[in-house]
Amino acid sequence: MTHDEQDARETSPPGGRTQPEEADRLRAMLRNPAYLKALVFSALIGVPVSLLAFWFLAGLHELEHALWADLPDALGWDTAPWWWPLPLLAVAGVCVGLVVRHLPGAGGHVPAAGLHAPGMTAVTLPGVVLAAFASLPLGATLGPEAPLIALGGGLAMLFARLARAPTTPQSAALLGAAGAAAALPAIFGNPLIGAVILIEVAGVGGPQLFAVMLPALLASGVGSLVFTGFGRWTGLSTGSLTLHLGVPTPHIDAGDVIWSIPLAVAVGLAVHLVMNTGRLAAVFVAGRPVPRTVVCALAAGVCGAVYTLATDRDPADVASSGQSTLAQLAQDPHAWGVGALIAVLLCKGAAYAACLGSLRGGPVFPALFLGAAAGVLLSPLPGLGVVPGMAAGMAAAGGAALRLPVSSAVLVVLLMGGAEMTPVVLLAAVVGFATVELLPPGRAVPPVGKPAEAPAAQQASGGTRSS
Repeated sequence: MTHDEQDARETSPPGGRTQPEEADRLRAMLRNPAYLKALVFSALIGVPVSLLAFWFLAGLHELEHALWADLPDALGWDTAPWWWPLPLLAVAGVCVGLVVRHLPGAGGHVPAAGLHAPGMTAVTLPGVVLAAFASLPLGATLGPEAPLIALGGGLAMLFARLARAPTTPQSAALLGAAGAAAALPAIFGNPLIGAVILIEVAGVGGPQLFAVMLPALLASGVGSLVFTGFGRWTGLSTGSLTLHLGVPTPHIDAGDVIWSIPLAVAVGLAVHLVMNTGRLAAVFVAGRPVPRTVVCALAAGVCGAVYTLATDRDPADVASSGQSTLAQLAQDPHAWGVGALIAVLLCKGAAYAACLGSLRGGPVFPALFLGAAAGVLLSPLPGLGVVPGMAAGMAAAGGAALRLPVSSAVLVVLLMGGAEMTPVVLLAAVVGFATVELLPPGRAVPPVGKPAEAPAAQQASGGTRSS
């Protein structure tokens, strides 16, 4: 035996195998007929789920435009007057409070708890849809991604039941993730983002990660095709999150990288304060959902009114998800003065906190806007540019609010439309995430519609961080 043959024998795995055990397990999973059936069903189920998600998002978008643009214009105003958010959000508070009290699932999870993996069932879908339509078009400072995740997962399980497909706990988890991934591409403008978010939210690794990744990527791609084709055919818009930068994208330098670290720390601290305030609002609402949801919704409306009175700008800058306002900020960041940026950060941050604990929606869009606005506000610092500041602010806010640094980084890189800002984005996402993780945890979000546990009871039960 030669010396090389002896080395090969000594370094080869026991039993003569040349591939790691994980690869063998993945190969066995792919050869499993039950998994292959789940994979095919995930692709098929992506079509009806994405169609229904398209109409859901289009309905939200059209109703929001009617309430905040068409109706004020019909009444003779160029933009909504300062008091406009108050009656709309009062109605939102009443409707969401009634859904929380009377319908199964309480309209979905409280957004102050972060994004959750799919867990909704068919019976909870009416409450999720009603709470979303009562919150988002009427001025909640929240995004549509959390209702979409719940809607996609619930619809996937409903279609599986209608098709009489045999389900196990494992296949149900795969179908729920696939349904949610099929529903998400429309709002992020890219099928990859929805799949990455679902994979990171699931918090799995190894073969389990691979098992979730394939149906999520497959269904997300199918959903993106359906959204694109159906949108062109109908001419309707779902309001996908896209940015068109109105300023040149520079090459990053040492100043951008250095400033991104303290900027991310500051944004992380601010987002932590907002999320903790949202959790306190959730504790406040839990005992008496209807009247206290109205109080929090009205508080968010007051923030929008104060912002308009102080800046003479549209109250929708505050009383909305921030999606269209973020696009305007990216298109012309110099149109916002220092006073307007400070006002929108304070007022939208307060409205965001109030809505996080009371209404229904997702935490992604307002966090991205607040991070971008903070980056633009701090961009006059020596050595920091507008575009790097905006990118770092969005990445840090996403990582801090969602506690999903990979998803936040991927989302911001794709939104920026190129790889130039990638080093700054990655650094800011990690620093923002680490800042929040190193801070003391806030109050746990109580069970929906039930009183919060006493602090002593939480400590005795070993409560964990809310994500």
